[in-house]
Amino acid sequence: MKHNQFRQVVFPIITAMIWGSSFVAQSTSTEHVGAYTFNAARSFVGFLALLVVVQIFKMLRKEPPAEQTAAEKKAGRRDLILGGICCGIALALACNLQQLGMVAGASAGKTSFITTLYVVLVPICGLFLKKKVSPTVWISVLLAVAGLYCLCIKENFTIAPSDLLVMLCAFGYTLHILVIDYFTQRVDGVKMSCIQFLTCAILSAILMLIFEHPTWADIVPCMGSVLYVGVFSSGVAYTLQILAQKDSNPTIVALLLSLESVFGAVSGAIFLHETMTGKELIGCVLMLIAVVLAQLDLPLKKRDNSAKEA
Repeated sequence: MKHNQFRQVVFPIITAMIWGSSFVAQSTSTEHVGAYTFNAARSFVGFLALLVVVQIFKMLRKEPPAEQTAAEKKAGRRDLILGGICCGIALALACNLQQLGMVAGASAGKTSFITTLYVVLVPICGLFLKKKVSPTVWISVLLAVAGLYCLCIKENFTIAPSDLLVMLCAFGYTLHILVIDYFTQRVDGVKMSCIQFLTCAILSAILMLIFEHPTWADIVPCMGSVLYVGVFSSGVAYTLQILAQKDSNPTIVALLLSLESVFGAVSGAIFLHETMTGKELIGCVLMLIAVVLAQLDLPLKKRDNSAKEA
């Protein structure tokens, strides 16, 4: 296997494993702290981790940066700061809705699959940006709706508040992806991500001080989860994603990254002993097929989440 082939296969799988297992860390943290406290801490750790990544990339850069005029540098800094703040606001919305859903009782496995709904929503939102949507995307939408029905709708046609919060988080991540797509062509993605995590940390900390008032006794027991999500999900996984996408087939990389939901469900079953009903498992399969179909037509970049930060 050639080096670039190794990168485009192995790195995305490792990234998906890290992102998927992060749902377990998020779930265990709900026993100790609220959503805003956890996201303030993890985002600040992610900010520090990506600062290290920025320095590493700077040292590994083989060619000096292109010369820019004073006006170009000023415009670049403006776009970098504005992009980071806008992405951070969208990320804070998405990851806090997700964590609130898990605090309310959503399982790690179910959360991982419902969150991937953003992959289907992004091309649909492209309609408002005058982008064409292919028939396969509409098939993905139908499959995703059927999958969500199996995952979330109970026999009396009600939906749990926890599942509703996670569904709303998928819309938040859709906004996050669209904002990233707008700014990433203009600025350094890693530097922008540093600013977005700092913004997310500040916004989450403000909400934490208003609604939660945690103590160190609450935070210390979940520091392992905070460090895992902050360092590995934000720093390591994000870096591996960038390396995987370099000179690679974006569709292959995107498809492998979508395994995050599968690893999330598997991790939840192994470490948290979560189980799903037959109906919920069918929903997971339908959601996975929907995600794969959507990406075959429109490859997408992942949240840091993140911030799929996780």
